[in-house]
Amino acid sequence: MLKIFIRRNYSIICKRRFCSHRRYSLIFLSNTQFRHTICDPKVNFEQNRCISVNSNTNYNEQPELAIYPLDTLRRDVSTSLSNISGIDRSIIFNALESTNSMDRGDLILPLPKIKVTDPATVAKRWAAELTLSGSLGKVCARGPFLQFFFDQTYLLQSTIPNILLQNEKYGQEKSRHQKKVVIEFSSPNIAKPFHAGHLRSTIIGGFLSNLYEAMGWSVTRMNYLGDWGRQFGLLAIGFERYGSERELEKQPIQHLYEVYVRINKDLAKEEKNGTSKSEISSEARAFFKKLENLDEDAIKIWSRFRSLSIHRYVETYSRLNINFDIFSGESQVSKKYMDEALNIFYQNHLVEEKDGALIIDLSQWSKNLGRAVVQKSDGTTLYLTRDVGAAMERKKNLQFDEMIYVISSQQDLYMSQLFMILQKMNFKWAKDLKHVSFGMVQGMSTRKGNVVFLDTILDEARDKALQIMKNNQTKISQVNDPRRVADLIGISAIVIQDMKSKRVNNYEFNWNRMLSFEGDTGPYLQYTHSRLRSLERSSGNFTIDMLVNADFSNLDEPQLLELVRLLAQYPDILRRAFKTQEPATVVTYLFKVCHQISSCYNKIWIAGKPSDIAIPRLAVYSASRQVLHNAMSLLGLIPVDRM
Repeated sequence: MLKIFIRRNYSIICKRRFCSHRRYSLIFLSNTQFRHTICDPKVNFEQNRCISVNSNTNYNEQPELAIYPLDTLRRDVSTSLSNISGIDRSIIFNALESTNSMDRGDLILPLPKIKVTDPATVAKRWAAELTLSGSLGKVCARGPFLQFFFDQTYLLQSTIPNILLQNEKYGQEKSRHQKKVVIEFSSPNIAKPFHAGHLRSTIIGGFLSNLYEAMGWSVTRMNYLGDWGRQFGLLAIGFERYGSERELEKQPIQHLYEVYVRINKDLAKEEKNGTSKSEISSEARAFFKKLENLDEDAIKIWSRFRSLSIHRYVETYSRLNINFDIFSGESQVSKKYMDEALNIFYQNHLVEEKDGALIIDLSQWSKNLGRAVVQKSDGTTLYLTRDVGAAMERKKNLQFDEMIYVISSQQDLYMSQLFMILQKMNFKWAKDLKHVSFGMVQGMSTRKGNVVFLDTILDEARDKALQIMKNNQTKISQVNDPRRVADLIGISAIVIQDMKSKRVNNYEFNWNRMLSFEGDTGPYLQYTHSRLRSLERSSGNFTIDMLVNADFSNLDEPQLLELVRLLAQYPDILRRAFKTQEPATVVTYLFKVCHQISSCYNKIWIAGKPSDIAIPRLAVYSASRQVLHNAMSLLGLIPVDRM
C-alpha cells in the first residue's frame, strides 16, 4: 500500500505491509527454547542478523554481544538497502541512527551521511523499491531522510519476551575482549563534612561506573581523597588547642570540622594583625613537612583523622547506593613515582627553576595553560605533582584502557594542565585520560537558609517525603519500613533533579519542585514503578512462563504499541549515554516511558479481562516495570515496591 503526503515542503513516501513472516515462529517455543534463541549470543538469527553495539565503535566491528530487536531492524534495513543500492552494508549500518521521537520512526537514515547524490530523490526511490521483510514493517522518505518502523508483530513478539527473560540484564552489552576503566569520583577532603557540593561528582561518577559495567567494561571505582597537604598541619595544630577526645569519638567529622574552623579563624586574626610570619602557618608547614618525612607521631595523628573520616563517609555513600573498590588519596601516592616523575621532568627538559621552586611552562604548547608549579622551594610536593605520580602508579598497577576524572568544570584548567604534562612526559596512555566535568549547584541550602552539608539535605528530603506519605494512611500502613522508603524517595528526588539537565549546566536547587509527586521528578519515577509493582501483585495468578509465551495478536491498542516501541529503544539509549557520558539521556528516556505508561494505565485494564487479553497486557506492563527498574538502578536509585 502506497501513501503520499506533502508536509513542510518535504515529500513523504510511506510503504506499509500487513503480512507476517516465518521469523515469528521462533517466538512460540517453550520457555527454555526461547531463552536459548533470544539470549545466546552464538545463535545464528537469520544469518546472524541481530547484533548489539558499543556506541563509540562501528557496529559491524562488534564481537558476539547481546541480541536486541532494534539491532535486528538495523541489520535488516542495512542488508536490504545494500542490495538495492550496491553500497557496502557496513556503511549503511553505521549511518543508521535511533530516534528521539517515535513519530520519526524506530530508526532513521540521514542520506547525506552516506554521501549519495540528490539525497531527497534517492530517499523516495529507495523507499519505493525497498522490500518489507524481516523486522521491517514500514518505511517513509522524508526529504533527505529515510524513516524505518518495526513490523508490529515482530516488535511485540521479540521485545517483550526478551525483556522478561533477561530481567536486569536487558540493555547490557557483553564484550569478547573486556576493557578496564578506572573512574575517580567524589573525592571529599578528609576531616571535613561531606559537603553538598560533593553530591554531583558522587552521583555522576556512580552513574558512569554502572554504565560502563552495563556496556561490558571492568570498572574500578576509586575515591581519591583530599588527605594530604598544609590543611592537615592546620588541623593537627587546631586539635592540639581545641580538640576533645570525647567529641572525637562521638562525632568525629563534625568535631574535626569545628576544630578546623576555629584554627582558621585564629590564623586569619594573625594575618590581619600584620604578623610578618604567622606562628600558626609556620607550625602547620612544619607538621606537614614531618608528614612528608614519615615522622611516626605525625603519621599516627594523621592516620587517625583519616580513618575516622572514611568510616563516616562510607555511611553516607551507603545511603546513596554508592560503593568504592579503592579509597586512595594524595597520601597514598608512592614517593617512588613522584621521584620518577621529577626525573622525567628533567630528562625531557620540562622544568625550570625559579626562586627555588620547579615550574613547567605549559604556555609553549597552549597559551591558555600558563605555568604550573610542580615543587615548592622547600622541596615539598604539590597536588599536581602527586596527581602525575598517581596516574603513573595507576597505569602500572591497574593497567586501565581508560581513566576518567569526574571533577567540576571549575577545574578545567587544572585537568588540562595535568593531561598536557603527562603527554609531554611521552606517555602514550595519556590519550586515554578523560575529564568528565559538571556545573555547579546553586541555592543548595536548608530551609533555614544555612549553608548545608549533604547529610542534612538527605535528612530534609527524607522527612519531607515521609510527611507526604503520611497524608495517605491507608497506603503507608502497607509499607514495611516507611522511613527507609521515604529516604529512598527523597534521595531519588535529589538525584533526578541533579541529572535532568546536561551535567555541564549549573542548576538551581528547588525543594518544592524536587519533591513533587507530579511532573518530571524522582518521586514520580518511584510512584510509577511502585504502581506497576502493585499491578503485578494483584495479578499474581499469571506466571512468568505465561507472560513470556503470551499471544500478542490481540494486542492492538496504539498506546501500548507506542510503549513497546519505547522499551525496544532502551539498549540504544544506553549506547547513546555511553557516547555522551550524559545521565540526562537516561533520565529523559525514563520520563518518556513513565508518561506513556500513564497514558495506558487508566485506559487499558487487566482486571476483569479474559486471559487472552489480560496476559499480553500484563506482559507489557511487567516489561515496562523491568525497564524502569534497570534504568533507575543505572542512575544509582533503588526502586521501591510500595510507597
